[in-house]
Amino acid sequence: MAETKSSTKDTQEAYTEETSECEVNNEKPPDSIDNKPKSDKIDILLKATPNTPIMKKKKWSVDPDKKIGSVIDFIRKYLKLDPSEHLFLYVNQAFAPSPDQIVHNLYDCFGTDGKLVLYYGLGQAWG
Repeated sequence: MAETKSSTKDTQEAYTEETSECEVNNEKPPDSIDNKPKSDKIDILLKATPNTPIMKKKKWSVDPDKKIGSVIDFIRKYLKLDPSEHLFLYVNQAFAPSPDQIVHNLYDCFGTDGKLVLYYGLGQAWG
């Protein structure tokens, strides 16, 4: 068991944006590196890009183990988009995360002030 803890610590030091041992083993990272809110959910702030319908409610609490694809599906349903309409999601107005990316991984890397800011749009804006 001590070997697993050592391995986890080594992995956290060599943490990459794409994967970590915590993700592979479905374990939560230790409190020392975990900067998410005390609740079991992660707050996501959804902001619209130009020429995109604006959601009335912008702040949502999401299960940290959800994939970004489920967030995209939720936005599509909320905005009542046709299946033929494209929806793009961006982190920090910089890049489009992969739909299989886990919410808590993005929060750990890009979360600020206790929330993860995501931009959504019907057309490509960044990245």
